[in-house]
Amino acid sequence: MAKIILDKSKCVGCGVCQAVCPKYFELGQDGKSKLKKGKNNSDKEELEIDEIDCAQEAAESCPAQCIHIEN
Repeated sequence: MAKIILDKSKCVGCGVCQAVCPKYFELGQDGKSKLKKGKNNSDKEELEIDEIDCAQEAAESCPAQCIHIEN
């Protein structure tokens, strides 16, 4: 099992993660990225996933480098 960690405090709201990986990411009402069904811990959101799928590509594509994948 892997985990996606999104540091919302660094997000610039460009939408690349949503474009690359709509399975896990969407833009919130604040214009910043959010994890679909993620747990919110202050400025960070976490989501446990079975397969990394497109999340790795989203992390690598993020210009703010605010998405991290833990295996």
